[in-house]
Amino acid sequence: MELVFYTTSHCQLCELAEALLVHTPLPEPIPVDAIDIAQSESLVATYGTRIPVLKRTDTGAELDWPFDQTQLLAFLAPSDASG
Repeated sequence: MELVFYTTSHCQLCELAEALLVHTPLPEPIPVDAIDIAQSESLVATYGTRIPVLKRTDTGAELDWPFDQTQLLAFLAPSDASG
């Protein structure tokens, strides 16, 4: 699993989410690709009012702010393939 972190500069909520992500104990590190939405009009249109947003590359699931450590850990838990 990898994560995409939709963010932008000078965003206090994004800084809070990043700190939570960094300080949440995980069984193994998860690669995170930070994307500044300001670089794309389509990303601003999609995420402008929702950032910070975490997206799982394996499932496409997204977690919008606000979230806490419990919600983050549940979001990062292995997905159930049996559906």
